[in-house]
Parts: sequence; C-alpha cells; structure tokens
Amino acid sequence: MLFGAHVSSAGGISKAIDRADELGCTAVQVFTQSPRMWKPTAHGEEEIARFRARRDEAGIEAVVCHALYLVNLAGSDRELHKKSLTAMRASLETAAAIGSEGVVFHLGSHLGEGLEAGYERAVPALRELLALTDERLWLVLENSAGAGGTIGRSTDELATLFDRLDRHERLGICLDSCHWWVSGVDVTDPDALDAALADLDDRIGLDRLRCLHVNDAGAPLGSNRDRHASLGLGEMGDGLATFVAHPAFQQVPAILETHGPDGGYAGELRLLRALHRKGRRRFASRRRRRG
Repeated sequence: MLFGAHVSSAGGISKAIDRADELGCTAVQVFTQSPRMWKPTAHGEEEIARFRARRDEAGIEAVVCHALYLVNLAGSDRELHKKSLTAMRASLETAAAIGSEGVVFHLGSHLGEGLEAGYERAVPALRELLALTDERLWLVLENSAGAGGTIGRSTDELATLFDRLDRHERLGICLDSCHWWVSGVDVTDPDALDAALADLDDRIGLDRLRCLHVNDAGAPLGSNRDRHASLGLGEMGDGLATFVAHPAFQQVPAILETHGPDGGYAGELRLLRALHRKGRRRFASRRRRRG
C-alpha cells in the first residue's frame, strides 16, 4: 500500500513534493490553487518541471489533486455552476501538467431540489470534464458524508452517476473513511465492510478505486456530519485498522487529510502504518479461522 498525506503547496506546487519527501510518503495529495478562492493559481513552466523531477527523485508513486471545496456541479445557481466548471477545468489542466493520476472532487448539493434535479445538472458538466482526462489522468468522485442535499452519500447515488455517464472509462472513486462511517457504513467491522465493498464492486467495480482518504470521525456512525478527527482520537479509533488493511485496498494510495494533535503529519503517518500492520494481522487471523 502507498501511504501519503494532503500537503501544502505554499511557495510553489513543487514544494508539496519536498514536504512529502521529508515525511517519507510514497503518495501525495495537493490543491492546485487555494481551496477557498475561485481564482486559479498560475504555475510557471519551471515550477511544473521541478514538480515532475522532484517526484521522480522522491519516489512518489501516486499524485492526486483535490478540487476546490467551493465546487457545486449539482446546484441550480447558474453563476456558481459556471464558476465550478471553470475551476474544475483549471484543476484538470494543472493536474495534467504535473503528471497527476487524478483530480478528486465533491459533486456538491442539489440544495433541496431533489436528487433528480442534481443529476440533471451534474451529468452534462461531468461529460465535459471527462473529455479533459487521458489515459493517466482520471476524474475521481469522492463519497460524501451525506449532510443536507449533498450527492454521493451511498453506493446507489454514486452508481447512478456512473450509469448516466455510460460508465466512462476514466471516472473513478475515492473512498473517505470518515464520510463512509457517518453515512452509515461501519468500516471498523470486517463483515460490514465486506458487504459494502461487495455492493460497490457489483454496482461500480472495485477497479474504479483510485485512492482512499483515511480520516477518523468526530461524529457518530450514521450521523451524516462531516467531522474529521486525528487517527485514534475519533469514533473509529483502533477500528480504522480494518479499513486500511482490507485486502481490496492494498493497491490503492491511502491519503491522510487530518493533522495530528501536534499540527503535523509525521506522527499520523506512523500511526497509519501501525494500523495497517495491525489490520493485516487481524485479516490473516480471520482467514485462518475460516480455514
């Protein structure tokens, strides 16, 4: 498994690789611009070339970019929809330039107008964005926590999007442990996780998994409240070992998004690796019991 974190690109996007290298990451997630501002960041050719060179030097095997938090492709506000499309295009263009494997994004909210209205607005936009992908660069839809009118809280909602997009070959999935937990999937229970993944495989296909977001949850199971917590300090605690070590995930980059109590990722990465080892032992023991 590849282990990484969402690191800052302050000072130039290639600095993200420097920071990931210092942490000993083999995967990294970055913003291509400020996550809370519409204006895209202009990345010079030298900075992009340095990003690619430093990635090779550091042995970073997977790079994913995260789109703006402001993006909403499912809402009825025309100006917001236009800004969202423009921002997503900019993210995909930068991601292609730096050699990223994917742009992770949240679809957004139908804002109380219903799922069907949200799908009708989002699907044409996604078709346009998927035209900007290539063999390396995928568009990666993240599952949502399910608050309000957000779309993507369930496998059924995600699968509907895949079906309406004719199962586009470069449309992927990012699973966030916190979001799945608060949307009602107990990712700490091996049987519950097996069942959820079997459903995902049947409806979408596990080959569509492009990355994991590993976050503990600061809110209860099924609460639909998007509250990330540092590893071991949330509702899932040691149970996250089950999520990170599940056999279905072992070829997928695992990305941390929540800093530790000290404000950094070094301790969190040590905890992530320890949880992975513990989880693998649990799954090995489970296989032995089942014969």
